[in-house]
Amino acid sequence: MKSTCPTKTFTNLQELALYLRQFARKRDWEQYHSPKNLAAALSVEAAELLEHFQWKTEKQSGNLTAVEQQEVAYEMADVLMYLTRMADCLGIDLLEATARKVELNQIKYPAPDNEN
Repeated sequence: MKSTCPTKTFTNLQELALYLRQFARKRDWEQYHSPKNLAAALSVEAAELLEHFQWKTEKQSGNLTAVEQQEVAYEMADVLMYLTRMADCLGIDLLEATARKVELNQIKYPAPDNEN
């Protein structure tokens, strides 16, 4: 069945967050979108993503069929949407938080000095 909905594209997380906020509001879902509920939903979607790799070898996990690749992409999109929605509800800028975390990781896990 071909979709009658136009394809929506996003150029940044703020656009996605706004779209998801409006999507939830139009359906009266905001009442269910507490941080606790969104964290639980995020965990479920991450588990659904993992399920696609559960019985695959390391090599198989990197060589998905086109159908598997699409299914994994949809699960990854679900994870991103719940994470973005949760960040929006909590007023967290994910890109800013990620930049800070990357900085902390660089300090915590410095690259080895390969100069001789």
